[in-house]
Amino acid sequence: IFTQLANVPTAALTNDDFYYNKLGLVIGTEGNPADTEYAIAISSDSFTTTEYVQSDNTIGSTLGTEDWQTYADWGGSSGEFIVGLTPNTTYSVKIKARRGEYTEGPFGPIDTATTSNLTLSFDIDISAIDEETEAPYSISLGTVAPNSITSANENIWIDLSTNAAHGGRVYVSGGSGGLYSANAGYTISAVSADLSSISEGFGIQSVSASQSSGGPFIALSPYDGSTDVVGGISTTPNSVFSTSNLPVTNARGDIAVKVKTKDLTPAANDYTETLTFIAAALF
Repeated sequence: IFTQLANVPTAALTNDDFYYNKLGLVIGTEGNPADTEYAIAISSDSFTTTEYVQSDNTIGSTLGTEDWQTYADWGGSSGEFIVGLTPNTTYSVKIKARRGEYTEGPFGPIDTATTSNLTLSFDIDISAIDEETEAPYSISLGTVAPNSITSANENIWIDLSTNAAHGGRVYVSGGSGGLYSANAGYTISAVSADLSSISEGFGIQSVSASQSSGGPFIALSPYDGSTDVVGGISTTPNSVFSTSNLPVTNARGDIAVKVKTKDLTPAANDYTETLTFIAAALF
């Protein structure tokens, strides 16, 4: 009986999108037929110790029969992600092939790739145009005429990047739940409403949201209104922006601040509110 060993496969291990917990792998079949099965060895110490990619794409200490899969099962030309990896770690992989009994060949050449560190970057800018600015941050609403809607002359700009598996969110909270005047002893309440249809209120509105990759970065209700529809701010953090549960790079959001007063709103020059923005990565 004569059997021929399967051709020795190659491995292409990559991390083009800077993932912290997974790496992409594409098998090079080297001419093996479609029904050839492949087993993948993986190591984080140059194969001083060896583990194996399991059929569910995690890694384990043993190689089971079910962990031998065809090229198609391993994702074909698109490959698969090896998941559950450790951040900032270099992994090596090598692959062997078989096609029936007595055809298992040796492991092929080793390829390596490194998982990234966990990252979250967040920044705030205050400007009438899209530009980078430095702290301290403050916005003036100027003189507010009764029965009219006033927008601040400058907007709040949000920057966010994260490689977290489920992206990130930006939250906002306020210290007073509205514009508070100690001199007048009065608060212009923060509201989620169309300012054109109510007598008094204060809120913020997303003007735009974009990203260079990933996401998409989107404004969330009630901050995604148009014209004079604003979202209210409470002392409890509320979600303003989301990356749609995906990693995102160079996300940028633009927030307008709006207020409306009525004839009976007490006049004062010390109406203030402190807005706190928090960015969180979702792992």
